[in-house]
Amino acid sequence: MKVSYFPGCTLRTKAKKLDYYARSCARILGVEMCEIKDWQCCGGVFVSAKDEIASKLSSVRALKAAKEANMPLVTVCSACHNVIKQTNNAVKTDTDFTAKVNAYMAQDKEPTAPYEGDTQVLHYLELLRDVLRDKVGFDKISAAVKNPLTGRKIAAYYGCMLLRPGKVMAFDDVENPTLIENFIKALGAEPVIYPMRNECCG
Repeated sequence: MKVSYFPGCTLRTKAKKLDYYARSCARILGVEMCEIKDWQCCGGVFVSAKDEIASKLSSVRALKAAKEANMPLVTVCSACHNVIKQTNNAVKTDTDFTAKVNAYMAQDKEPTAPYEGDTQVLHYLELLRDVLRDKVGFDKISAAVKNPLTGRKIAAYYGCMLLRPGKVMAFDDVENPTLIENFIKALGAEPVIYPMRNECCG
């Protein structure tokens, strides 16, 4: 299986190892992450102001590239994922925003068809959950683990970027997420549940 991949700035600087391991693990499980050509910074944070269009264009261009490749768009960085998914939702639900975005992009050197918000946006963990859980299965993920984390206790931290706003992100239960804990179990460790795991880091 092939997916479009938006690495983002952090995975190309401070988090190079995360980029490497994400690609490597996906490859072992039969997923090829095809990096989008000429991607730019997602914009850092999603700005809700209606007239803030220019900072979202790189996200829309990434979404368009994935659509043209006929693949879902996968991110690993939770901030990039939040920005891109909220931008995609804005294109789908706000006609004024969509018109302004497409008017900007019509001025590109090689303009393409308008974008209407129909790319599927997945965080890396959602890719594993939605695709591999149903097609591969957690048992096969466990079987692919070379050095299981048996005997270790691991606490997951979701923060707010993966989970909120809940109706847009649709990542997991906002108040009681379980996705990362399921992967911790698949890796052989024991997940630790604690009150602050889905609270904002700030």
